[in-house]
Amino acid sequence: MDENTAVISITQSGETADTLAASELAGRKGATLWSIVNAFGSQSMRTADGYIAMQAGPEIGVASTQAFTTSIVDLYMLGCKLGELRATLSPSELNARLQDLATLPDLAGRVLEQDSSFFELAKQFTESKHFLFLGRGINYPIAMEGALKLKEISYIHAEGYPAGEMKHGPIALIDEEMPVLTIATKDALYSKMISQVQQAKARDGIVIALATEGDSQIQKEADHVIYVPDAPEMLGPLLITLPLQLLAYHIAVLRGCDVDQPRNLAKSVTVE
Repeated sequence: MDENTAVISITQSGETADTLAASELAGRKGATLWSIVNAFGSQSMRTADGYIAMQAGPEIGVASTQAFTTSIVDLYMLGCKLGELRATLSPSELNARLQDLATLPDLAGRVLEQDSSFFELAKQFTESKHFLFLGRGINYPIAMEGALKLKEISYIHAEGYPAGEMKHGPIALIDEEMPVLTIATKDALYSKMISQVQQAKARDGIVIALATEGDSQIQKEADHVIYVPDAPEMLGPLLITLPLQLLAYHIAVLRGCDVDQPRNLAKSVTVE
C-alpha cells in the first residue's frame, strides 16, 4: 500500500473496530481512503478521503441484510464510474450497464413475490443441524452470505464454500441428513455446477438448487429448486442473495429464534 493505492472499507455502522484499524494502517502508508457506509457521521465516514453513502435506511436487525445488497449495487456503480474515467468502458457499454441496473427493481420484485414458496421450503429444514452452501466464481461470496445469515439467525451450523473445492474436504460431510444449497444459475460455470449437484446427490445429499427461470434440466438433478429471473451476470448475485436471506429468515422464525437480536451478536463490533 502506498500513495497509488485506494483502500475501500465497506461498513454498515462505520464503527467496526477491525475495519477502522485496517483503514488507519492504510492511511499511514499513504493510501487514499474511501468508505462505502450506511451510518451518516460515523467514524468511517469522517476519516475517509471520500465516501459513498449506502442510503439503505436503518438496519433494524443485528444481521445486516439490506446494507449487504445495497453495497453490491454501490460497488457495481463505482465500477461503472471507474470504467468511464479510465476509458475501459465505451459510452455505449456504460449506457448498457446502467440500463441493466434500471431493470433491477423489477427483477428483485419478481423474486420477492415468491416469498411464500421460500416459507414452504423452510418448513422442511427447521430440524437440520448443518447446511452447506456452494457457489462458483462471482457467486462464491454469495454462498458465504447465505451460510452466514443462516448461522447468525437460526443457529444452524452452515458453511459457504467454493464449489470447485468441494472434493477437498466438504464432500466428506455430505449424507442423507445434509442439505446442500448450490447456486446453479445459467452462466459460464453452469455445467460445472451441474456436476457439483450430481456429486452431492450421489452422496445422498439433499440438494437445493438456486437456478435461472426456465431451466428444466435442474429439476431432474436437484430435490428442490428456487428460481430467480435471468439477469445480467454482474447483477445476478444481488438477486441470488434475496432468496438465501429469506430462507434463513423463515427457518429462524419457524425455530422460534429472535431474528432481530440473535444471541451473542452485537450490531457494531467495536473491539478487535
